[in-house]
Amino acid sequence: MTYEMNLNRRPFDMIKRGQKSIELRLNDEKRKNIVAGDYIKFTSADGDTMLCIVVAVHNFPTFEDLYKKLPLDKCGYTREEIPTASHKDMEEYYPIEKQKQHSVLGIEIALVK
Repeated sequence: MTYEMNLNRRPFDMIKRGQKSIELRLNDEKRKNIVAGDYIKFTSADGDTMLCIVVAVHNFPTFEDLYKKLPLDKCGYTREEIPTASHKDMEEYYPIEKQKQHSVLGIEIALVK
């Protein structure tokens, strides 16, 4: 199965350069069936696309739980940003109520060349 997801330019470029290999999303209706072996076509805000394969899917109750378990340098933070990284960063996209309702995912991906 191939899923389509939009990304801001910074995380898009980080994936493309191999600096980000875990995409963080809400485990809602659009993503609840994603499994290892599926594909994700990412589209940047300016229309660039890339194809990734899903390597693993990590499910957590909230981003607070996810941030305690997954390597943040693979989730889109630079090493310099990690000391100040906060799960609350994700509340800009997914309010805590939605996280508790659906759970959250760390979708481990690899760029398809």
